[in-house]
Amino acid sequence: MRSGEPPRARAHGPAEPNGPNGPVESAGASEPVDPDVTPSDVRRRRKPWRSRHGTPVVVAVVAVGGSLGALARFGASLLWPTPAGTFPWTTLTVNAVGCLAIGVLLVAVTEVFTAHPLLRPFLGTGFLGGFTTFSTYCVDVERLVAADRASTALGYLAATVAAATAAVAVGARGTRRLLAPRSPS
Repeated sequence: MRSGEPPRARAHGPAEPNGPNGPVESAGASEPVDPDVTPSDVRRRRKPWRSRHGTPVVVAVVAVGGSLGALARFGASLLWPTPAGTFPWTTLTVNAVGCLAIGVLLVAVTEVFTAHPLLRPFLGTGFLGGFTTFSTYCVDVERLVAADRASTALGYLAATVAAATAAVAVGARGTRRLLAPRSPS
């Protein structure tokens, strides 16, 4: 390498002259070659949505969705308050319902429908992220332990994890079954 010449990136392993999709062309002298991707694959690929909307827009959409989700959760706690030292049914229910909705949403927007690129950050990360409340879940466990209700706290710990996991699975599987294309038979 001569002085003043920029360093070149090295390819990881030898390039295959003819890959599975035809001849492999070099993307440039300084870039490594991926034998599994042809130049036509790269040209067909859409630009990432982040380049169209920008990070500040995505952050704002998540913030608005999160605020609305937190307000909905707060509304649930006002409608169904949990007395101190008792099993926190409201938080358990909110987390299970939110996880069910996450399972439905993510299957719907990633496998079934073509959704607006900001829908997933708004609803998934924002609204449902703000609606589900695993921080309150931890505070509820701490309060139960402080109230000498360790067995209730342990049951709540296990029940929330089981309910949330089952809700996501039921939401995802149910959405796939409901919205899957039907084959004529």
